[in-house]
Amino acid sequence: MELTPRLCLRSVLLLLLFGLSTGAVFDLPADEGKEVWDYVTVRKDAHMFWWLYYATNPCKNFSELPLVMWLQGGPGGSSTGFGNFEEIGPLDSALKPRKTTWLQSASLLFVDNPVGTGFSYVKKDGTYAKDLATVASDMMVLLESFFSCRQEFQTIPFYIFSESYGGKMAAGIALELHKAIQEGTIKCNFSGVALGDSWISPVDSVLSWGPYLYSMSLLDDQGLAEVSQVAEQVLDAVNKGLYKEATQLWGKAEMVVEQNTDGVNFYNILTKNAPMSAMKSSLEFTQSHLVALYQRHVRHLNRDDLSQLMNGPIRAKLKIIPEDCSWGGQADSVFLNMEGDFMKPVISIVDELLEAGVNVTVYNGQLDLIVDTMGQEAWVRKLKWAELPKFSQLKWQPLYRDPLSSETAAFVKSYKNLAFYWILKAGHMVPSDQGDMALKMMKLVTGQE
Repeated sequence: MELTPRLCLRSVLLLLLFGLSTGAVFDLPADEGKEVWDYVTVRKDAHMFWWLYYATNPCKNFSELPLVMWLQGGPGGSSTGFGNFEEIGPLDSALKPRKTTWLQSASLLFVDNPVGTGFSYVKKDGTYAKDLATVASDMMVLLESFFSCRQEFQTIPFYIFSESYGGKMAAGIALELHKAIQEGTIKCNFSGVALGDSWISPVDSVLSWGPYLYSMSLLDDQGLAEVSQVAEQVLDAVNKGLYKEATQLWGKAEMVVEQNTDGVNFYNILTKNAPMSAMKSSLEFTQSHLVALYQRHVRHLNRDDLSQLMNGPIRAKLKIIPEDCSWGGQADSVFLNMEGDFMKPVISIVDELLEAGVNVTVYNGQLDLIVDTMGQEAWVRKLKWAELPKFSQLKWQPLYRDPLSSETAAFVKSYKNLAFYWILKAGHMVPSDQGDMALKMMKLVTGQE
């Protein structure tokens, strides 16, 4: 009797679930659900945590499938927590098997970065990353260690997938990784980077909020004028290189949006934000605009039920977390220390990646506001890549979840090493909102479909 892929995957996931419930650490054969995790000291007093799941496809060995590294946003959002248990990992936050886990088609590497995120930690306050350059250099130390210790992955196609601020970090990391491979300091088969609802050009996102909300009947004429006015102030600050001021104005723009939309959710415009007063925070910031920004963009990635899971059964399973380190305990400091980098664009880095021949994928949820699709399209049009005119002239193609479906789930446009996916009925967290389509997209990006 031939076992179906669904039944094989279910049995593996139940083993993983049993391991979590008993606190056991599974070290099964590499093609049957093996997991490994460790810390890497990336700088003095800076320790970064990673967690690897070997692919569990019933028909293929892990060596026949790609390795995907997932980077969360924030900054301060945990890949090992939110990305793993809320989006693409084998189990959801209730420790139930996820039908749309990416593990069936790729090995998954979750990294808590920047240092201080998730189970990563620093010993001294001055050790937090303050800019993208430090974030990228820290990741180079981790990846050099990882691929040296896990040599079985050196020839496997390696992709970086990301979300939100993680996309900004992914762009910088991808460029440094490309250079490191050329210089011979890291051995891996880097095959592409995917930027999901990514904070690549913050000002283009802010400038598009008004027109997007207006087109969706969430702003009237007066509201559009008010949102556009503060967006222009953000643009002016960015053009003058006043990035901390631009960050403060970004927070102001969000408040104007909330006031005029009756609290629209920045992560899915069909829902409402939770009142700020209802959110708990350990913050002791004196800058009120940073408090609001943190609560809106990081707190939900470290919410109480997920924190209880990570600091409870997951911590017990991992066994290597220092006693004085709690999951998410330094997230606020991670966010605060990156303040001067928030509003800096990285369009030029994407251009460098394209010119270097690196495969770049941009994907975005239709219902996202914080990084709405209009803003993404705006910065893509600013690329200096020589092939952009040909990319722009292409007609997009519809995508469906499966061959039997007649419902359009996405659109895609691809030319040479640039691809853009418009994911329908999804907000900011595409895998959470449209798991089937997100999985299909990953397979397309990694050449499996």
